[in-house]
Amino acid sequence: MTSPGDREQIDRNRLRVVDLEVPRGPELAERLASVSEVIYLIFNEGYSATAGEDLLRPALCEDALRLGRILAAFATEEAEVHGLVALMEIHASRAAARTLPSGEAVLLLDQDRARWDQSLIQRGFVALARAEVLGGQPGPYVLQARITACHARSPTAESTDWRQIADLYGELAALLHSPVVELNRAVAVSMADGPAAGLALIDALSAAPSLQNYHFLPSARADLLKKLGRFPEARAEFERAVGLTRNARQRERLLERAAACADATVKKS
Repeated sequence: MTSPGDREQIDRNRLRVVDLEVPRGPELAERLASVSEVIYLIFNEGYSATAGEDLLRPALCEDALRLGRILAAFATEEAEVHGLVALMEIHASRAAARTLPSGEAVLLLDQDRARWDQSLIQRGFVALARAEVLGGQPGPYVLQARITACHARSPTAESTDWRQIADLYGELAALLHSPVVELNRAVAVSMADGPAAGLALIDALSAAPSLQNYHFLPSARADLLKKLGRFPEARAEFERAVGLTRNARQRERLLERAAACADATVKKS
């Protein structure tokens, strides 16, 4: 059986024997952007499956990491490629802490950080440092890698520099003009400035067409409503999120959180 490192070397050797014309300039940048996007899509489907019975699909994450490392070995002077690798390495480090033995999802704030894979985190830090040395205006992968690095450097959720994370999401939002990024920024703001501040930002995003079927919008809103003690509203939002996700594990977790809000409503009354 070959190790991941052996498979990476085999893939490199195969590529070397193919007579390829390496693009340059704008054409190279365009192709690298396309390849990086595909690799990250593969990784994300493995990291948080959009449908099915399991939250994670580890084989997809491993394949994406392997391809990213190979790409970085060839595109040594491309900061965004190293940023992509850093982002995936650090995300992948959380795999063991993201689910319970039953398969139930564990939120980032509740994860046992002692279970994060420090070797992957260090590989991510090395890749991010390489991207930073190359300099230039940071692109979306470098900015996201900086965000994941903030989490990885913090021993607890409470000690996380949420202000820095919110600022980084602000830079990313200005670059991508993405409502999903704005939603993530709202969550970071809620951690830095309180749930009311985050809820105001989320409510301002509620009409965004691209978020209408995005289950993380009502689930994030529900979480902040719960923190504010508005349990009936939080329950309704968790239940709305249930109807939007196609992943069985996510659905189970959201139903549990809705039920907890119902119990809290009874106790409060």
